[in-house]
Amino acid sequence: MRKGVKATVIGGVFVVMVGGAGYGAFNLVSALNGDGGIGASEPEPVRTGPPSGDEVKETTGKFFAAWEKGQAATAAALTNNELAAEPLFTAYGQDAHITGVSVTPGAGTGATVPFTVKATVSYDGKSKPLTYKSTLTVVRGKTTGKALVDWKPSVVHPELQRDDTLVTGEAASPPIEAVDRDGTVLTEDKFPSLGPILDELRDKYGEQAGGTPGVELAIRHASAEAADTPLLTLAEGKAGRLPTTLSASAQAAAEQAVKGYDESSVVAVKPSTGEVLAVANNREDGFNAAFLGQLAPGSTMKIMSAATLIDNGITDMNGPAPCPNDATWQSQKFHNIKGMDPNPDATLSDSFARSCNTAFVKYADEVEVDSLTKEAEERFGIGKDNWKTGIPSFDGRVPASGGPDTAANMIGQGQVQMSPLNMASVTATAITGTFRQPVIVPQKLDGRELASARGLSADTVGQLRAMMNRTATSGTAAEAMSGLAGSIGAKTGSAEVDGQKTSNSWFTGYRDDIAAAAMTEEGGHGGDAAGPIVAAVLRTGG
Repeated sequence: MRKGVKATVIGGVFVVMVGGAGYGAFNLVSALNGDGGIGASEPEPVRTGPPSGDEVKETTGKFFAAWEKGQAATAAALTNNELAAEPLFTAYGQDAHITGVSVTPGAGTGATVPFTVKATVSYDGKSKPLTYKSTLTVVRGKTTGKALVDWKPSVVHPELQRDDTLVTGEAASPPIEAVDRDGTVLTEDKFPSLGPILDELRDKYGEQAGGTPGVELAIRHASAEAADTPLLTLAEGKAGRLPTTLSASAQAAAEQAVKGYDESSVVAVKPSTGEVLAVANNREDGFNAAFLGQLAPGSTMKIMSAATLIDNGITDMNGPAPCPNDATWQSQKFHNIKGMDPNPDATLSDSFARSCNTAFVKYADEVEVDSLTKEAEERFGIGKDNWKTGIPSFDGRVPASGGPDTAANMIGQGQVQMSPLNMASVTATAITGTFRQPVIVPQKLDGRELASARGLSADTVGQLRAMMNRTATSGTAAEAMSGLAGSIGAKTGSAEVDGQKTSNSWFTGYRDDIAAAAMTEEGGHGGDAAGPIVAAVLRTGG
């Protein structure tokens, strides 16, 4: 053999050692550990499938133990989103001053485990016990295969949302005692869906109402515009009295009505003044969709579309608005709801009451791209982003979109977006002819400048009221509005949304001097879910 070459036998295999120990060691390791080599050991396979019961128990045990000890990094590492979890666990102990944590798991179902947290919140010599319940789910890590806690901020506290944190200290705003138009005190306990709205009112008007802040544990939301959500009061502040435009009786009816339909929102306004009488939401996420929702309003939009046709001299309530089975606009085909018979001789009033889509689509040829936009902004006060209701609100959006959306916008699809507040305002303007920007806090409280619009002519108002009355008494809204006396009118709507099997249910109506609008996500036709909600609120009479 050549100099520098050694040979040896390992386990019956002849191995050549070349050029010194380093190279020889490399080859030896390769021989011993390479694929199919001598002494080869396969890496432990990554586990798949749902975590076992033992894994769930072990993971939650370690997670709760780390949480109790204030070990933020360790607790976070036991989740499937360590980077998001660690700052919140750190804030839990440091910014929120929560100590003495004890977590008690309950009887779980599969990989989901309910638990109870008991702790103490201490700040500036003041302490109070804190108790709440939450749940977590153990999942399989996608890359590691480890059993990990599926990270959601609600694991730490059920009211926490993405990017929220916890703080304890002097409250950002003094407390308020909000009262309705007759002086009745409005509380979250009595009116649950007013919770986030009262927080917003407190944030904006707490100091102005004359209160002094206390000390509290609160959720600080990611958005700088969102008010803190108080969770626990360590020291009471002095509440200032804040008047609102709400009506306790209308609010009670609204709260009760939305309870019957998940993901529902409703707003009622007083058309003669623009005052908000009620606002209620029944949503899992706690979002004030009644004021801030941005969704296609479906055929409730035909109130503004009909006004556009009338104001531009295209047709009127007794003029032609044929209703074929389908209509095509710039290669997009539009249909009516299933079961609607065509009517080539229909008037605008006929097609409005039946909610015929194709009748409005056919008129897309005769309106300008921005006709509906101008009608919304100039006459109904919608879409100019200048409302000042007293709390954050969305002002509606009716863009001048060309192509197929010119037609789609006419029937409340396309690029049009509304909230129930917007549609309640649209109805109020339609039946009075005057746009009065909705308010939930009297303007005189802070002298803020309200939005304005020129409104509608008496002739247009007369036609809209007649068509809405026909819809409420013999059209698509008749069933929901049955039994309501007085001057009434309504419009139904169903809006298809990408990714949803069932359309969103919309309904807006009026009775004397109260107008209301509701939306139920995946609620079906307008009269199915949103209709009964609106009718229940209208029955209170404000």
